[in-house]
Amino acid sequence: SDAVRANLLDWMDRQEVLDVTTHLDSDEIADLVPDLPQDVVPSLMERLAPADRQVVQSALSFPEGSVGSLMEFDATAIRADVALDVVLRWLRRRGSLPTGVATLPVVDRDGVLQGVLRLDRLLTRPGDTLVADSMDRDPVAFHIGDRAADAAHAFERYDLIAAPVTNIHGTLVGLLKVEAVLDHVKAASQRDLLSQVGLREEEDLFAPVWKSARNRGLWLALNLVTAFIASRVIGHFEGVIEQIVALAALMPIVAAVGGNTGNQTLALVIRGYALGQIAPSAFRRLLLKESAVGFVNGTVWGGTMAVATLLLYGDPGMALVMFAAMLLTLTFASLAGAFTPALLRRLGQDPAYGSAILVTGFTDSLGFFIFLGLAAAFLVR
Repeated sequence: SDAVRANLLDWMDRQEVLDVTTHLDSDEIADLVPDLPQDVVPSLMERLAPADRQVVQSALSFPEGSVGSLMEFDATAIRADVALDVVLRWLRRRGSLPTGVATLPVVDRDGVLQGVLRLDRLLTRPGDTLVADSMDRDPVAFHIGDRAADAAHAFERYDLIAAPVTNIHGTLVGLLKVEAVLDHVKAASQRDLLSQVGLREEEDLFAPVWKSARNRGLWLALNLVTAFIASRVIGHFEGVIEQIVALAALMPIVAAVGGNTGNQTLALVIRGYALGQIAPSAFRRLLLKESAVGFVNGTVWGGTMAVATLLLYGDPGMALVMFAAMLLTLTFASLAGAFTPALLRRLGQDPAYGSAILVTGFTDSLGFFIFLGLAAAFLVR
């Protein structure tokens, strides 16, 4: 992980770092360079072969999260004006097929991408057939500046194994492979998972104690504030709880189910934003749909808990209060789960960052307030 790697680099001296990097390929070095001490980088670049140095410098020029930052520069390409048997002889002399691909990029004399040749066509069509007559002329290809998230959607939609990457002039500069896309998706999923509970991307089980404590402190403080608000809501109804002790046993159920409902909606909405499925024009429809889902679940499970409350305590009034509290809490919790990431996004923040803490704190306080407020209004005489 990044934290473990940073720790190791802190403990290693300059020569040890240089010795370790001699065993890495250019793509791995490009990934490592941003974390290296500044005095080591010039010496490392001097040790590299000119071709590897150019690859590393090019990789460092691409912004994080772009296709260019994920692609491999070693793209085996063929010409469009040669026959298939020429390509086969060239591959035999090469000794191996390019790894992790099912197609070969096809370029013209200037290196401009013309299409891709599927390996099954290369092996099954007559050898005197030209590459130009066998290739796909409109392949899925990416520009170096395209978003990696958009590329991931395309890989999923078209079941891609690899795809060519071009620059602004259409010249082939590399290949984007499914392994790199999967690594990016996995890292993004882990980042979103950590963000929901207020942890940063660089957080790690083996990160330094002070760094971990600092990363978690802000959201623990926010969690403390939301818990304090919930406790003050309960404190406001102390007299009601003293008169009807059964409320103390029932109110955690309302808050817990409400929190779970809000977090279910939250997870779906965050996933929708990550996959680009939620357009601004569709947000109102999303709110209506989620509130309807909360209303239906509130009716079903509120009714279930009303029956259970009636059987346990024999009080129809308390059963009705339980039903109404569950119905209202689950409906508002669904709205909170949908609205919170949208609000964070509107404020320019990561919609996943700390959203679970905010939704849970809101639903806890709201659930206690609705349940105890209804009890105070209709059960206390």
